[in-house]
Amino acid sequence: MSNSDSTRREQAQPQGGTQIPSQHHDFLAHHSKGVLVTLKRDGRPQLSNVLYDYDRDTSTARVSVTADRAKTRNAERDPRVSLHVSSDDFWAYVVADGEAVLGETVRDPHDAAADELVDLYRALAGEHDAWEKYRQVQVAERRLVLTLKISHTYGMVPR
Repeated sequence: MSNSDSTRREQAQPQGGTQIPSQHHDFLAHHSKGVLVTLKRDGRPQLSNVLYDYDRDTSTARVSVTADRAKTRNAERDPRVSLHVSSDDFWAYVVADGEAVLGETVRDPHDAAADELVDLYRALAGEHDAWEKYRQVQVAERRLVLTLKISHTYGMVPR
């Protein structure tokens, strides 16, 4: 694809702090589906389709993960992760690089980790019709929140 007037390539690198172009903030905030990239033990990428919630003010993306999945184990071993987000037409995209911070695994339906997962669910989907059951499932699945602290973005987004 050629670089046309309707699409702009931008890259931002932190210089004493996170600097993300406003177009990248807008793009990440407008979408909620992406591909989380972690690194396997042998250095190859491991990719997982995820739903995420982006916070423009903190330049973070939150994802619900389970404690025993590869992406979680990879991020725990090597916190360097990326989130690739594409437009619906596939041609515009942003890649957000940064470090993963893993929250606590839910151990009780009413602990702080469960509250954080409820907050994430609300940000992504609104109200749940059975919160108590939702909380119990989070415990059974050993869920936690992975927060990507974004330090660098690049991509091609519409002007």
